[in-house]
Formats: sequence, structure tokens, C-alpha cells
Amino acid sequence: MNIFNMKSLRHQTDEQLMAKAAVDNDSAFEELYRRYARRLKGFFYRQLGGDENLADDATHDVFLRAYEARYRYKEGSNVATWFFTIAYNLCRNHYRRNAYETQMLASLDAEPITEHQIDVELDSEKLDQALEQVLSELPDPLHQIFSLHYQEELTIPQIAEIFGIPEGTVKSRLNKIMNIIRKKLKKYENH
Repeated sequence: MNIFNMKSLRHQTDEQLMAKAAVDNDSAFEELYRRYARRLKGFFYRQLGGDENLADDATHDVFLRAYEARYRYKEGSNVATWFFTIAYNLCRNHYRRNAYETQMLASLDAEPITEHQIDVELDSEKLDQALEQVLSELPDPLHQIFSLHYQEELTIPQIAEIFGIPEGTVKSRLNKIMNIIRKKLKKYENH
């Protein structure tokens, strides 16, 4: 591909690129890869237990599936939502295969929520670590919603479309997540 072509593709919207990819413009699909590969890998890294190789494989699978399904892309559909829907489904399949979700939900139900009244002096790194720990303990669907909204900056309607649930349910789950985070990090207030 020549440099002029690359520059012209960089100025096009995701939807324009996907429409071109749907009619066999591989350069347009490569530009979408350039835009989304890093974000998707980060999403998978967080969702699949920090396993970089697994995140790489899952990212590859998203683009392979998207490339194979490029002809079925509905023009005007949000490309980010489309990619993250594929990513979400891959995560669900992974959890199902490994029975991870069931084990996590059972362990959360079995663990009583306790408040540690420890006088802790925290810097921002320790708070970040504590937040990451709380997020890792969330059931996977809640962790994914948090990640898509606060880390990937997808909108509530986009997340609702990815999960196939009403927007009100997404809002309710985000509220539940924030309540869990507040409760678990309460010991760090006013320090």
C-alpha cells in the first residue's frame, strides 16, 4: 500500500473503513486493526487473568472472526461495539469452557464481606492495587461491564447492545459495581 493510501485511510471513520473492508479492501481492515488491537488486547488481558499470551490469542481471534464476517457487517453499525461484542462472546466462551464464572460466583457467595478496621496509610499506587483486587473479585459479567465503561469508555447503549440487555440493567449493574467498590474500599477513606 502506498503512503498516500495509508494517510487517506487514517482520516476515515471506523464505519467507513469497515464498509470498505466488507468489499475486500484489506488495507481498510489493517487500519481498523491498527486502531483496535491494543485496546482489545488490554480488555482481554484484564478479563482473562492477566495472561498476555491468552490476551494475544483472543485478540487475534477477534480480528480473524471479524475478517471472516466482514461481509455481514451492517453499514452504519458502530464498529467498536461490533468488535467488543465479539470480544465479550470470546470471554464468555472461555469462562464457560473453564467453568471459571461458576467457581467465581460460588466463591463470592461463600465469602462473608468483612470490614477490616486497619489504620492504613495509602499512596495512589496502593489504592490502585486495592481497586484492582476488588475488580478481580467481581463476577466476570460485572468486571466486563466496568472495564467496557470505565476503561474502554464505551457508552451505556453500546454496552447494552454488546450484552443484549436493557440500558437500565447496565446502569443498575454499574451502580452495583460502584457500591461494591465503595464498600470494599471504605477502609481507605479519610487517610
